[in-house]
Amino acid sequence: MKRIGFLSFGHWTPSPQSQARTAADVLQQSIELAVAAEELGADGAYFRVHHFARQLSSPFPLLAAIGARTSRIEIGTGVIDMRYENPLYMAEDAGAADLISGGRLQLGISRGSPEQVVEGYKYFGYVPPEGMDAADLAREHARIFLGVIEGEGFAEPNPRPMFPNPPGLLRIEPHSPGLRERIWWGAGTRATAEWTAAQGLNLMSSTLLSEDTGVPFHELQAEQIERFRKAWTDAGHEREPRVSVSRSIFPIVDDLDRAYFGRERSSSDSVGFLENGPARFGKTYAGEPDRLIAELAEDQAIAAADTLLLTIPNQLGVDYCAHVLEALLTHVAPELGWR
Repeated sequence: MKRIGFLSFGHWTPSPQSQARTAADVLQQSIELAVAAEELGADGAYFRVHHFARQLSSPFPLLAAIGARTSRIEIGTGVIDMRYENPLYMAEDAGAADLISGGRLQLGISRGSPEQVVEGYKYFGYVPPEGMDAADLAREHARIFLGVIEGEGFAEPNPRPMFPNPPGLLRIEPHSPGLRERIWWGAGTRATAEWTAAQGLNLMSSTLLSEDTGVPFHELQAEQIERFRKAWTDAGHEREPRVSVSRSIFPIVDDLDRAYFGRERSSSDSVGFLENGPARFGKTYAGEPDRLIAELAEDQAIAAADTLLLTIPNQLGVDYCAHVLEALLTHVAPELGWR
């Protein structure tokens, strides 16, 4: 059994060919797709976060809205770039969204990917201190965020407050118990996966790894997951961690699928350079269900993960994205033992 959800990049463009032409379109459609996914029996609705782009950038209002419209599905991010975040403000937003959803928030955080502008986090008021780089800044913001969502008091109360205070130091409110165990780190390398385990964070791994050893993507990602699990055990954490991987998977069950994704039948891994280093990108899976079942059965990383996030083409509209989810849940997942 696997949890299966979708991951949306939340693109919009004024193009007549797009079903999401404005920010309002993509926000409303994201909510409707999450509702549809829950009705179909999917397990998660996750969203990418990018700044200075025609994509989703402010996740908590969206997550709270989805939490209010749904009752079962997990809601989350993949990932929030911590270079841009005020950790205490984020803790308040996350606590509120988690309480609205009844404890269904699954937050993926990380250093983030290359952004639309140079050092965009500086426009948000965050500059790495001397001796630290942007990655260090993200990890420091994460450290503060993870600390305050534990719920311990740390702030000295005003001796003459406007409203009565409880005794002792004050914590960030609202506090949502259990949220700390539902934070994930988006790791792009094997070493970062080991660091993630040491922090007691769940592992989120995408269709991109910012390293390459010459083996197929799914094998490199499976090694990443294996190293994460070993590091988790070595760290002595008591709970079982979760691991998610994302994939582009398109069952071809009708002529419209064939028109959109038929050419992707021959997709393969690609290798390139990202931020001056090698990177390996996973292939797109597209084909008739029987073919997909055979190919996906060989994907070692999917086998090792407990959660699979399907990257969806959100500009094709809610109905088509729901169709992709339904096709996988109906024609593929049961044959692989995922349902």
